[in-house]
Amino acid sequence: MRTAAATTEVRRPSAVRALTTLLAVTAAATVVVELLNWWYAPEQGFGLAVRTGWAMLRSLGFLLLIGHVRRGRALARPFGLILAVTTVFAVGRLVVPRQGVPPLPGLLGFALLTALCVAVVWLLYRSDAVAGHLVRHRRGLVVEGGTIAWREVAPKRPPVTGWLLTSRAAAFTYSPLMLVPALVAVGVVFDGRPAVGPAVLFWFAAGIAVSYVVLFCTAFLLRGRRWARRLLVAVTLGVLAVDLPLCWWLLGVDGLVRDGAPLLAAAVLALYGLWRAGRAEATPTPGVSRRGTGEAP
Repeated sequence: MRTAAATTEVRRPSAVRALTTLLAVTAAATVVVELLNWWYAPEQGFGLAVRTGWAMLRSLGFLLLIGHVRRGRALARPFGLILAVTTVFAVGRLVVPRQGVPPLPGLLGFALLTALCVAVVWLLYRSDAVAGHLVRHRRGLVVEGGTIAWREVAPKRPPVTGWLLTSRAAAFTYSPLMLVPALVAVGVVFDGRPAVGPAVLFWFAAGIAVSYVVLFCTAFLLRGRRWARRLLVAVTLGVLAVDLPLCWWLLGVDGLVRDGAPLLAAAVLALYGLWRAGRAEATPTPGVSRRGTGEAP
């Protein structure tokens, strides 16, 4: 990392370096554990292939998180939390087979990956050195004094709590967590149940529509609009009301557990983040004005 005033390199804190190494190990472990699950799975069908591919894509998420951490982005903390939680659920749903007991290599790999994700979350939220490092915003082109510079751009919106950012990150996972089981259900259509085709198309459409609604809602959520919080709660409940019954109807109890549980975890995290943010704003810190939060004092 280099400062704007000098070209000498600033050494990152040891906790930050440890976090980036841990994230790289977690990304590699995600791929290895998924390959183990695929190798030992008694049924290597279309549904398992879709779920395995989606889980392995999370390794790219950890690599992206490394970039945020190295640049000191404040977004790294909520992004890392939701990535770790959903990764544990995504891998856990593949360890347990439809029948019988899970293979020992799969269980050991799942335990290792869970420990790595817990360590990532602990460093993100319990390390003072990491917290002091993750304070920067994105960079952009700034025109000032007749010159153009590429530097950090502070957001124009009022400052928000970390829990609101966590709710936002969790809500952004709704769409992919709906589209993955919808894609798995395509195999059901070609497996002798063509009558459920319209329901699968509706599932896809709902998953795509949710991405736009969440994008609209969270844009105003970070600007302190109370109606955006109520809308996000309604969207969360609506997503659960659509996705969970479709998982149970089209994919059975096994699909409800494998695909419904990660979405339920993301929904609980989003609602908990809204609740914690509301409590934090209702109890202002002495000497700090609430005018910067976007809410009425």
